[in-house]
Amino acid sequence: MGLTIGVDVGGTKAAGGVVDEAGTVLVAVRRPTPSQDPQAAEDVIAAVVEELREKYVVEAVGLGAAGFVDESRSTVLFAPNLAWREEPLRADVERRVGLPVVVENDANAAAWAEYRFGAGRGHRHLVLVTLGTGIGGGIVIDGALYRGSFGVGAEIGHVNAVRDGRRCGCGNRGCWEQYASGRALVREARDLARESPLVASRMLELAGGSADAISGPEVTRAAAEGDPSALECFRLVGDWLGWGLADLAAVLDPSCFVLGGGVSEAGDLLLQPAARAFASALTGRGHRPTAEVKLAELGSAAGLVGAADLARRR
Repeated sequence: MGLTIGVDVGGTKAAGGVVDEAGTVLVAVRRPTPSQDPQAAEDVIAAVVEELREKYVVEAVGLGAAGFVDESRSTVLFAPNLAWREEPLRADVERRVGLPVVVENDANAAAWAEYRFGAGRGHRHLVLVTLGTGIGGGIVIDGALYRGSFGVGAEIGHVNAVRDGRRCGCGNRGCWEQYASGRALVREARDLARESPLVASRMLELAGGSADAISGPEVTRAAAEGDPSALECFRLVGDWLGWGLADLAAVLDPSCFVLGGGVSEAGDLLLQPAARAFASALTGRGHRPTAEVKLAELGSAAGLVGAADLARRR
């Protein structure tokens, strides 16, 4: 098996790379994506592929798309940040680049990469939880990527955590991602700064004095400095995260949870409270094996690495 190209297509950028059989990215490029023009986004994908092909001979292309992908890995059913609706992405890109193409949900692709080459090596059953503005997920069961009957499984961020809770961008209320994501972390910090500005003084200082200006980096920096209010925000979000992992363990029983996405870059600030909450909420705790909770290893390259490897295994 030869080299393949992976392209991780998000709402603001397309990151592509040539990937070998060991999951190593040999060369990478990045271009902005025009999120409101589906055809222009495909132009960008084709341009990324053509640029990467100038230096290497490749056999296939894998696309990781932030949206619902059908069971045949060919059509993007719905991509909220790219305006794709029933988009025949595989056929369109194959026609443009003249190579076989596989389309996969971006979080699924990242889960596959962590299973093959990252923190999930050696685990046949794992769940990747990507923590960013919201929560994404990917599931590997017995060494195979789980996609569901229609290709749109593993949308774990939209498991209901609180009946009639906070409104979610998906249209429902109380979704898990409203309590255990980057958005949730920032909401906790801003609420604390408005209600108790003296308690949250360090976060306010880092944000220039405005509660509305507090963002993830300010909360993370303050917590890394030992600020009690920022640490409390991480504890609250970590608790929600750990409780959700315990629910997933009750259904899926993986041997490993891998935490990825931008919020996971906070490391132990998030991992430790999440692991404690997970252990305390696990059904049958003390009488069953407990899954590992680990940080992802491949970072922002996971999506393109996974997509490229899935294209190799098409």
